[in-house]
Amino acid sequence: MARSPRLDAPLGRGTSRPRATSRDRFGRFTEWVARAMGTPAFLLILTLFCVLWICWNTLLPDHLRFDDAALGFTALTLMLSLQASYAAPLILLAQNRQDDRDRVQIEQDRQRAERNLADTEYLAREIVALRLSLDERNSQVVTRDVLRQELKALLAELDGHDDEPDAARPDGRTRS
Repeated sequence: MARSPRLDAPLGRGTSRPRATSRDRFGRFTEWVARAMGTPAFLLILTLFCVLWICWNTLLPDHLRFDDAALGFTALTLMLSLQASYAAPLILLAQNRQDDRDRVQIEQDRQRAERNLADTEYLAREIVALRLSLDERNSQVVTRDVLRQELKALLAELDGHDDEPDAARPDGRTRS
């Protein structure tokens, strides 16, 4: 007789996974609300809603009105206050989630910068070690100046051989 996997699972504190999922879902909802309330479309729709509300309750006959202009559009004021009282905490929750993501990103950037610095320092030490080992092997490292001096000495030596009588070359031509 096979048991249901749910009966095999321990009860109690081990069931925190669904709570985190619903918390994440609510967090995504708050971010969606915060993004939507910051758009020009939302502001335009809210403005049109208020204009229509005011026009309805001022221009239509008394029996069709539901919010009295003499009382300062009490229902409209209450609706806008309710919308604002929900909007502010939702926007703050979305901002807190963004701050958490930013904190994680900053920490990752800091760790990456530390690794890059350590790699750079390692490579610099390796280059110094290579230079030192080259200096130990060769008492004189060939630089551009040393190479020029050697080439000048070879040219002078070749010019010194030009003073000697021209010897015939194996191909029958003479040096020029």
